[in-house]
Amino acid sequence: MKVTDIVKRNNVRILGQGQKTLMFAHGFGCNQSMWNALVACFEDNYKIVLFDYVGSGHSNIAEFDVEKYARLEGYAEDILDICDALALENVHLVGHSVSSIIGLLAAKAQPQRFSSLTMVCPSPCFLNLPDEGYFGGFEREDLVELLDLMDSNYIGWANYLGPVITAQSADEAVTDVFINSFCSTDPVCAKVFAEATFLSDYRSELPGSQIPVLILQSENDALASTQVGTYMQAQLANAVLNVLPCKGHAIHMTDASLTAQSMAEFYANRF
Repeated sequence: MKVTDIVKRNNVRILGQGQKTLMFAHGFGCNQSMWNALVACFEDNYKIVLFDYVGSGHSNIAEFDVEKYARLEGYAEDILDICDALALENVHLVGHSVSSIIGLLAAKAQPQRFSSLTMVCPSPCFLNLPDEGYFGGFEREDLVELLDLMDSNYIGWANYLGPVITAQSADEAVTDVFINSFCSTDPVCAKVFAEATFLSDYRSELPGSQIPVLILQSENDALASTQVGTYMQAQLANAVLNVLPCKGHAIHMTDASLTAQSMAEFYANRF
């Protein structure tokens, strides 16, 4: 595809100034606007690359392919396509939730393009797998029931999940942003992305990665517990875990200053 086609396909925007590049990858049901508070903390000193995955935000939904985007590797291809189109190198990639794993897949596929990966509230697997000593937080039947709700009552599903993600944030506007984003996403695209997010197991991708990783988690996250963060730090060869004194699964929005401070310290100490 031509550069202009990829920029349009993924609604790519470039902001800020600086020699170093920060690329922000949004999570499931979200779009690039979720990064606004964090972008404001970095755009004076970094070049910022924002985008929407195909099927999310203001991307070109006509490019959505169910088979491709039924696996997280399809979303990693979006990241790599954008990096190739813009000739990006030494990228500091920041991924929220499932995009932490998508970012890891992209970095493993083309390690020469990336300098670091910041994982905001990550999880490689949301399932409880007690026989393997792993607890992602959810039983399979509970996740299947939640996904079925998308088919039977999509608006109700969005109104349920929004407050869970933000942990009933004191700023109701943040919760409303999530609910509105969910509701504005095409239900077919959302269901495909949801299944790829919540029913997948990418734990096997953690070992062997050498990219420097900053794992940021909150003390109380209904979707990704600190136990998951500890597990990921142990599996990744070059990872730092920072549990922030906040709650919820969207700390880049509810606690942007704390998140930015931790990221800035990581970059200053390592790069």
